Amino acid sequence: MAPQEVSSARFSAQLRSHALQTRIMELILEQGLDVGDALPTEGELSAILGVGRNTIRESLKVLQALGVIEIRHGFGTFVAPNNFHALADGLAFRGRLSLRHRGDEAMELVDVRQALESGLIGSAMDLMTAGQRDDLRSALAAMEDAAARGEPLFIHDAEFHRRLFAPLRNDLLMNLMDVFWKVYRQIHLELGPGPVDLGKQVQDHADIYQAVAAGDKALASERLQRHFDGIRGKLRIVAAR
Repeated sequence: MAPQEVSSARFSAQLRSHALQTRIMELILEQGLDVGDALPTEGELSAILGVGRNTIRESLKVLQALGVIEIRHGFGTFVAPNNFHALADGLAFRGRLSLRHRGDEAMELVDVRQALESGLIGSAMDLMTAGQRDDLRSALAAMEDAAARGEPLFIHDAEFHRRLFAPLRNDLLMNLMDVFWKVYRQIHLELGPGPVDLGKQVQDHADIYQAVAAGDKALASERLQRHFDGIRGKLRIVAAR
């Protein structure tokens, strides 16, 4: 078989596999299955979908990797609970991989993160309790203490943003933030050791906190927009290498 025919056959097989995975997900919805419910057995799926059991088994493995189902050996296959880790890991991998080239996908992650945070801050402020505002201030204080000791602020920075948006109770948003931090740490490693302005990092977060504490949604959104200028600059440095 010619190389072009081999490539075409492989592509066709991938399309068929993807179509089967989509059909299984549609079947879950059609049958009204919910988290924790058992799917039909491999034999039943084979009969329903008109494909061999081995083909069904391979598609189920892919869906398990995607976090759609979970396979409990000896018990069966079940609709998986909400789990964004597979999505987050895939996005983090793509973002980090892009750093080897122009960093386009990493920059896109920054764009999405910026749009989400600046766009959702008003809603987070509406829902934020006095206790949650105190938690945010505590995260800022921990960042200030770490900066005074000359320590990296990655962990404290991430915690500040988690507490900032905790009132929304949005798991997908939190997972996307984790993706961002995985990529951000890799950017830091790519650039190597260099001068870091810890004071400016702390001040940026203090400015955001002050706007939140004052209840000024427009100002908080504006400051979150500007907050991402630094990481954009670092990405441009990586892309230029």
